[in-house]
Amino acid sequence: MTQVSINNEEIDIVIAAIQSDLTSFLEDWRPFISQFHLIIVQDPDLKEELKIPGGFNIDVYKKSDIVRTVGSSSISSLFSGYSCRYFGYLMSQKKYVISIDDDCMPAKDTSGNMVDIVVQHITNLKTPATPFFFNTLYDPFCKGTDFVRGYPFSLRSGVPCALSCGLWLNLADYDAPTQALKQNQTNNRYVDAVLTVPVKTLMPVSGINIAFDRELIGPALLPGFKLEKEGKIRWETVEDIWAGMCVKVISDHLGFGVKSGLPYVWRKERGNPFDSLKKEWHGVKLMEELVPFFQSFRFSKESVTAEDCVKEIAEAVKERLGRTDPVFARAADAMLEWLKVWNVVRSQQASEVS
Repeated sequence: MTQVSINNEEIDIVIAAIQSDLTSFLEDWRPFISQFHLIIVQDPDLKEELKIPGGFNIDVYKKSDIVRTVGSSSISSLFSGYSCRYFGYLMSQKKYVISIDDDCMPAKDTSGNMVDIVVQHITNLKTPATPFFFNTLYDPFCKGTDFVRGYPFSLRSGVPCALSCGLWLNLADYDAPTQALKQNQTNNRYVDAVLTVPVKTLMPVSGINIAFDRELIGPALLPGFKLEKEGKIRWETVEDIWAGMCVKVISDHLGFGVKSGLPYVWRKERGNPFDSLKKEWHGVKLMEELVPFFQSFRFSKESVTAEDCVKEIAEAVKERLGRTDPVFARAADAMLEWLKVWNVVRSQQASEVS
């Protein structure tokens, strides 16, 4: 692994708390995250008090904090379930944000060593990405490798990496239909590699184990959208796919890279696939419309920041997709509302610092 400097003051660890007792979870992660600032966001639907062991630098946000910050905004209902992680992204003031779900524990590599996800994620973000020409030895900045013969020298300096997508062992990342057919299948294959996802190539992003440069693409990591006005049905288990597609096309446009691969975590929980299918099916169908939209979408030259890009995507979603399904119009409105909240919180944080 390429050696990079780790500045504790540049990193926030965001944890979406769906279970009330975080004792075992935090003790498992203590060797790797205790020196960093943690942001724990409690699922607004979780009624029990959180159990948190001592010895951590933690800010805990609950439903009352979400309501106080977001107010009557239409996006307030989007921070439920694991989507409460997005509120943590909103409240972070650090350059790098690492997100871990509370059903994960540290993984071991093929040598039996515990995987330090902080070091690997920060390495991914601090070393250049190479989205414009694929290197067949994957990450050319990894120790022991380099650019292969024929790789253009003009592209070897790479570009900034905006998003690092980690993987996990044990439970594979299947949708509900596949999970129902392969209920006993697990992922035990540890691939010691990192690659840059090529430009103009979409990918399914999961918020279970990711890190991003908040200064580059912070507002593009936005919460999912409701499928019904009353908010009882949401995109559920594929809701972060929406944010992932937004981040990927925005990164491509702005000249940033997205990496996938290391680090791994070990994922413990598995939901009922038939319950998930009921929540997921509408989202699965919508994907058939969303993918062509993002594949064909082109930004204007005026979009030079992540915020500009989110606004332009929202306007296009409302214009091109909102006519076919009202859920898209509501999603576009939520994206614009998210930008307003993002800017308000940023202004408040700037005032506190000054």
